[in-house]
Amino acid sequence: MSIKSFVISAALIGLTACQSSDVAQVQDIELQGTWNIEVVADKPVIDYSPAQLIFAEEGNLSGNNSCNNFFGSYTIDGDNVRLIPAGNTMKACVDALMDQEQRVMAAMPEVTNASLAKGKLLLKDAKGNTQLVLSRL
Repeated sequence: MSIKSFVISAALIGLTACQSSDVAQVQDIELQGTWNIEVVADKPVIDYSPAQLIFAEEGNLSGNNSCNNFFGSYTIDGDNVRLIPAGNTMKACVDALMDQEQRVMAAMPEVTNASLAKGKLLLKDAKGNTQLVLSRL
């Protein structure tokens, strides 16, 4: 191999290594902490809604689904994210919050993928539809 070929090969390998991918971006996301839910299944949340997800250590998930508190777990592997709600409190709220609560609870198990765009965490389903848009609290 000539020196010229070696230099070109090294440069190409270096350029390839500098390219970023969605997987690298998601792995850089620190999920742990509290995230406000801004959008559920293409509908913005009600103003001043308490809807939020809390990603804790060891895969523990909790938060508020707009009306009630919930708990469960989550897994992350690269850009693959799963939310597994396990239960929630059962108090009654105004109809609009109860409707939003149902959409939050239905959206969580659909999530299979995560990406970060413009400071927002986008949680998408297997078809690429955005289920939840979150912002860090």
